[in-house]
Amino acid sequence: MSPVTNPTASPAAANAPVFDADRAFAHVRRMVEIGPRPAGSKELARTREMIVNELRSYNLQVSVDEFDTRTPVGKRRMANVTAELAGESSDQIIIASHYDTKLVKEFRFVGANDSGSSTGTVMEIARVLALSHQNKKPRFTLRFVFFDGEEAFCENWDDCGTEKEPDNTYGSRRYVAQLIDKGELKRVRALILLDMIGYKNLQIPRESTGTAWLTDIIWTTARETNHAAQFVNESESITDDHIPFLNAGINAVDLIQFGGYGEYWHTAEDTLDKISPQSLKAVGDVVLASLPRIEERLMNKNTR
Repeated sequence: MSPVTNPTASPAAANAPVFDADRAFAHVRRMVEIGPRPAGSKELARTREMIVNELRSYNLQVSVDEFDTRTPVGKRRMANVTAELAGESSDQIIIASHYDTKLVKEFRFVGANDSGSSTGTVMEIARVLALSHQNKKPRFTLRFVFFDGEEAFCENWDDCGTEKEPDNTYGSRRYVAQLIDKGELKRVRALILLDMIGYKNLQIPRESTGTAWLTDIIWTTARETNHAAQFVNESESITDDHIPFLNAGINAVDLIQFGGYGEYWHTAEDTLDKISPQSLKAVGDVVLASLPRIEERLMNKNTR
C-alpha cells in the first residue's frame, strides 16, 4: 500500500524521521531469538536489557520499576520499563505494550505477535518521536511504557485469581496503582495500547471498551492515510492492559487483532513468519499521524 504524499510539503517535512519497518521488525526478531519470555524469567530480563539499551540510545530518560508479586505459580519478580520524552506540559500521553510472553510448559512459545510485534513497534515509535523533537519539545510529555506480567500464568485468562487480584495485567495494574499513590493520575491524559498488531493479514477492529473519541481519531486517521484495510469498522471487546487505565478514568484505546489470528494465539505457531514489517509500519504510521489530533483534542482541559 503506497503512502500518502503531499506535493506541497516543506523540505523540513520531507526530511522528517519516518517509521522504519525494518528496524521495528528487527526488534521483533531479536525478541523471538531470545525465546520464551515469561514474567520472572532470565529471558525476559535479557529482553528488558535490550529494550532499555535501545531506548537510552534515543536519549530518552529511562526508568525500570522492579516489583515482587504473588502469582498462582508463586512469587515472581517483575519490572515495568518507562521511557520519557519531556514535553511543554507535564501532562502525559502514554504509548504502551506488554513485553512478556505467556508461560507455556507444553511447547516452546516465542510470541512473535504476542508480544513481539507491539513491543518492536512501540520502540520504533519512540525512536521517531525522539528524533522529531530533538530541537522542540512536544506539547505533552510522551511516555513509552512496557508492561511486565500481562499474561495469565494459568492456562486461561480467568482460571485463577480474583476480581480484585486477577491472574493477568500485573504490570499495568501496578503502574496505575503507582499513579494513584503519587497523586499523578490526572496527569495521564491518554493511553494508546498496542498488542498483537503484526499479523501479515492485519485487520484491527475497534475495541469496544475503549474511549470513543480516541478510537474515532485513530480510525479516521487510518482511513485518511490509506490504512482502512488494516483498521476495520468491526467491533470486538478485549480485556487487556488498557482496562486498569479505563477503570481509573483515563482515556484509553487498545489496538489489537485477536479475531483472525486466533488459530496461532498462544500456540507454537506464533512465529516470525506470521509477522509482516508492513503491518508494523501501518500501525506505527497511524499512531504517529494521530498524535497531533489527539493533542489538539486534549488541549481542551475538560477532556477526560
